[in-house]
Amino acid sequence: MVESKVIHEITQLTGKDVLYIAERRKKEFTYPIHNHQVFELNFVEHAPGVRRIVGDSNEVIGDYDLVLITGPDLEHVWEQNTCNSEDIHEITVHFDIDFSDDTIFGRNPFRSLQKMMHEAKKGLCFPMDAIMKVYPMLCTLSTIKDGFYAFQQFLTILYELSLCPGARALATSSYANVEVASDSRRVLKVKNYINQNYMNEIRLNDMADIAGMSPSAFSRFFKLHTGRNLTDYIIDMRLGYASRMLVDSTHSIAEIGYGCGFNNLSNFNRIFRKKKGCSPSEFRENYHKTRIIV
Repeated sequence: MVESKVIHEITQLTGKDVLYIAERRKKEFTYPIHNHQVFELNFVEHAPGVRRIVGDSNEVIGDYDLVLITGPDLEHVWEQNTCNSEDIHEITVHFDIDFSDDTIFGRNPFRSLQKMMHEAKKGLCFPMDAIMKVYPMLCTLSTIKDGFYAFQQFLTILYELSLCPGARALATSSYANVEVASDSRRVLKVKNYINQNYMNEIRLNDMADIAGMSPSAFSRFFKLHTGRNLTDYIIDMRLGYASRMLVDSTHSIAEIGYGCGFNNLSNFNRIFRKKKGCSPSEFRENYHKTRIIV
């Protein structure tokens, strides 16, 4: 058994299958951190205190948790942490469906589904009202014996989730290596520039010039289209790249901090702890504890 590698899970789906549904009642989570080529919808109830890691997101869940993951390299795990529940209920659905533009899912009725599947490359966590909306369908999914009707019900679950507001991306775009998307050509140009130059100093005036706007107008415009001010967006992108390097490289923490655009080590440590809830060294250690090859 060797440390520091993610398990690449070979799932139960065969070449002609569409869904693999596993429903469990258990007392603990024991499976290590992993990724897989197929998509996953994972539902957990009665497990408050469990720690959920998806990419560089590290959160403790409550009584209900529903997450969609469509990134083949996005590692994830649910760890026991402080959970002492005797009746954990988990439903995991692995599925292999082509949502690309040249399939039926590229047509108008499925636009919201396509958008959700793209966002889920970073992992998507759904709010309680969305969970309750699909809860009855999730809990009966494993009882449907006919494959067509099981697929029909699962597709309805996905569609209902795609219509619910409030779904939250878990991993950062830079960590999950997901291309940025935007409904504004100006914002996309700025995002692409930041993605290519995050390791360097980035000035508001330069970003405003790229967008063809005054600095004050650009600041308002950028926050309106992204929900964040420019400084917060740059910091989040740098932290995503830094988190990935902490996991995948042996570079020192100082090298990673400077290489991701932070001007000194103390500043990197302070911002990382504020945003991630732990220091860079603690983040690296937590991943090394859970990453194994078997």
